[in-house]
Amino acid sequence: MSRTGIRSGTESVETGAGVARITWLPARNARLVLALGHGAGGGVEARDLQALAAVLPGRGVAVALVEQPWRVAGKKLAPAPRTLDTGWHGLWPALTAPGLPVVAGGRSAGARVACRTAAGLGAHAVLALSFPLHPPGRPERSRADELLGTGVPTLVVQGGRDPFGRPAEFPAGGHRIVEVPHGDHGFAVPKRAPLTQDQALEVLTGAVADWLDVSA
Repeated sequence: MSRTGIRSGTESVETGAGVARITWLPARNARLVLALGHGAGGGVEARDLQALAAVLPGRGVAVALVEQPWRVAGKKLAPAPRTLDTGWHGLWPALTAPGLPVVAGGRSAGARVACRTAAGLGAHAVLALSFPLHPPGRPERSRADELLGTGVPTLVVQGGRDPFGRPAEFPAGGHRIVEVPHGDHGFAVPKRAPLTQDQALEVLTGAVADWLDVSA
């Protein structure tokens, strides 16, 4: 157990959308909790989520990897955004139970959930990984309003070649954006890239850790 009383391991949580699951990675003398939701095409095994879970507890940040009810139930398709938000709302009391500020975060669809619900839930800040600014090839279908409406400090970490929105496509606003060079939507980099996969993930984890130190 960490000094904040957070135990490592998994916790099942009943929500209005079904049973969700939290995997806790505690930190000694944790100063905040970073809750990370997954995307619509995968779970908490995503490389960016796992990289953050490995690094941040050593920087005083407890990590909560959140699995939405549809994923826990073994379904292959994510439900509508409203249902995802319902699941996140239902998880929030468990995330705040340790009594620490909670940074709402996630990748792709999980980033959208964090952005949409941050103000209403009282999130301390938002971390948006691979925010899907628009569907691939459809820049006119922008979701920028979700990102611009968080109402709290927000960090976007985006792959340089993400087809859902490259860093240069993002509008100006109150958020900060960090580019992972050559990264795709899952932060994978080509073998021919001038940096390795490990180096790309170090860019991501270093940027997030430094931002949490200063802004959250």
